[in-house]
Amino acid sequence: MRAAQRRDYSSMFSLSSSWAAKRAAQRRGYKRSFASMSFLTRPRLHPGPELDKPGNMCDHIREMKMKSHNFWYAVNNTEVLVMPQSSLETFGATNLCYHMISELMDSANQIRIREGAILSSRPQLITPSYYENELLEGFGDQARQYVEWLRNNAKDLLILQYGFKLQKREINEHVVTGSLTEISERVKAEVAGKNEPMAAVLTGVDDSWDVCLLKLWVDVVRNSAPKNIAELGRNNMLADDNGLPKAIRADIEKLFTDTARNPGRLNDLYTALRRFGLFSEYEDRFFALVRQIKGQP
Repeated sequence: MRAAQRRDYSSMFSLSSSWAAKRAAQRRGYKRSFASMSFLTRPRLHPGPELDKPGNMCDHIREMKMKSHNFWYAVNNTEVLVMPQSSLETFGATNLCYHMISELMDSANQIRIREGAILSSRPQLITPSYYENELLEGFGDQARQYVEWLRNNAKDLLILQYGFKLQKREINEHVVTGSLTEISERVKAEVAGKNEPMAAVLTGVDDSWDVCLLKLWVDVVRNSAPKNIAELGRNNMLADDNGLPKAIRADIEKLFTDTARNPGRLNDLYTALRRFGLFSEYEDRFFALVRQIKGQP
């Protein structure tokens, strides 16, 4: 068992269609997804040297060491054998159970199996105001000016943000003897027998196994996003509510309610209002709540 660690990841997908297109999609019953998702293009790795040709073996070893530290090597050598049967939840968190299979780097026919869970948080809608306030650290003035223009002229531009937490202390791992193909088939059969809709099986690189899990999660998000977007639309969460999607207004209202019951969430409420550029709009209500918490009239 490895030492307890936690890593947080997030992935963002751009929803760039107009409100008119969204309403048209509603009228069509969401038979088509109105979202366009953008991803970074994954570069191809250059093939390594052919060992049957004359060459310097030290160069080959050096290149292999470089590959072992290149996250794209892990990404490109991840194979998802069994994808979850269900999509990520639209209005709640999702537990994704994984079975990660990898060959030990220095032992023949020694296969490591890791089993655990990825907690995927509820997808969050964010706006240009949000990423102007939160996501531009390190960017220059021109980038900020462009986002300011988007905030004023492209108010229908939304981002559906996904995030997950990987709890390493919850990982169960063991080493078995056999070929990668043989063990993979055995694990696939075991998972199929359990009939778990959010279970996945994958093979990957042993020393970069967490990168392989991230690749799995990205694939699951890609498959889930159209359904999540359609469900938001069917529940009228993308409708314009005084300049913001209804889903964001609903989240703010919930934060006010939760804070009234649990004053410890006051900072969460303040942060959310600042992130979405809503503090001035809700300022009077916010300070009224602060006075209520302090017992002041």
